[in-house]
Amino acid sequence: MKLYPLFADLSRRAVLVVGGGPVAERKVAALLGAQAQVTVNAPTLTPQLRRWVADGRVAHRHESFRESWLDRVWLVVAATSDVELNRLIATFAELRRIFVNVVDDAALSSFHVPAVVDRSPLTIAISSGGEAPMLARLVRERLEGLLDHSLGALATLAAGLRKRIRARHPDMAARRRFYENLFTGPVAGLLRQGRPEAARQAMEATLLALPEAPTGSVVLVGAGPGDPGLLTLRALRALNEADVILHDRLVSAEVLELARRDAERIEVGKQAGRHHTSQEAIHDLLLRHARAGRRVVRLKGGDPFVFGRGGEELEFLRAHAIPCEVVPGITAAVACAAYAGVPLTHRHHAQSVRLVTAHGQSPDQSPDWALLAQERQTLAVYMGVAELGALQAGLLAHGRAPTTPFALIENGSRPEQRVVTGTLANLVERATFHAVRSPALLIVGEVAALAPSLAWFGQPPLGATVHALRTQERAPAAPDVLAALHRAG
Repeated sequence: MKLYPLFADLSRRAVLVVGGGPVAERKVAALLGAQAQVTVNAPTLTPQLRRWVADGRVAHRHESFRESWLDRVWLVVAATSDVELNRLIATFAELRRIFVNVVDDAALSSFHVPAVVDRSPLTIAISSGGEAPMLARLVRERLEGLLDHSLGALATLAAGLRKRIRARHPDMAARRRFYENLFTGPVAGLLRQGRPEAARQAMEATLLALPEAPTGSVVLVGAGPGDPGLLTLRALRALNEADVILHDRLVSAEVLELARRDAERIEVGKQAGRHHTSQEAIHDLLLRHARAGRRVVRLKGGDPFVFGRGGEELEFLRAHAIPCEVVPGITAAVACAAYAGVPLTHRHHAQSVRLVTAHGQSPDQSPDWALLAQERQTLAVYMGVAELGALQAGLLAHGRAPTTPFALIENGSRPEQRVVTGTLANLVERATFHAVRSPALLIVGEVAALAPSLAWFGQPPLGATVHALRTQERAPAAPDVLAALHRAG
């Protein structure tokens, strides 16, 4: 976040605006709306500025700018067409630690004037940090159409009863539910109909009603592979309704940023070979918070029902009569392959795809290598970084061609995504050379050869080393692999 957002109380506080043209007029209008004490410094003024001066709403200094005019000033706006004068004003303001806005010069500004959606007392400010003001205005226009004008009256009504609401609902979770019902229920509807007195009576009745005992619940939510843009709308809604969020280690910080600020966050992550929180402890946390009346989100990377043990957690919750639901997420195989430009199926190369994990329920479980080694299918291997040697040996021993392409996708869909490509014969060598770390998804199959030509996100795939290329040249290539490589360029 480049700028720290805040709302300044300028009521009865001195603000200096240097400039008397149309831009300065717009700035003054907004400052007068905030009840600031505005002084305008300019030799000439627009007609509207002159009227405000004549009415005593604005003070006017017509002589040249002086540094002493910054005495006791809280904010300065430089809105002149003189670049050097604007720079001088910004310099003096900086020395005095006074926030300054230089119109159309983000570099000289220590604060920026946002585009505003006004539903007083509810105010929404949109800023691009001075980089793209037209984009901020476009966002404001869209929000204007989305937010009903009755929101201001609703906020005022709620503010008038705030102390009574807090006394009636001292518990934070109960108070939050009251406000949610207030803002989305009959009271809001009556205000939209232009019936403020009926809305006030309905709110009084709601406030006097006996509070219902809170009912806890759990939502198993798929967070996707990391890109917050891949969250579903239902997942986003669940995150904003949650009292408690139990999240995996690999859930990205960007996804967690979308959750409600005051929700309690508990990391219950697991990692290959290290279990920070046992599954039994996770079950206990889900049960304990739900029985306390809280709305719990169990946030899992990818999809909760694809190697996420979501099925076990749902079984546990149902056995204990906890209300629950599942919000699917985009699983790693689908998302990482797409972001690497690798189609999981392709009519020329793969008619099926298998999602497999390198970690079974117990050490004595062995994969069906003969089935996994079949050609013309795609293998998407989860949690396989620590088992690449065993995967390579097993597939080769059961007939998978050494020239079978692979794509190893580290941090798929995230800005730091890396894709390492090669053939099954040099899988371990390539992964070791590029120090691939978890989280990473392995794709094995003819379709992986398309990664170099279809890559569209992040850096280009890391191709074979010279040694690996020479090894590949000596190895006989299967016709399907050659065809895929030819089409990939």
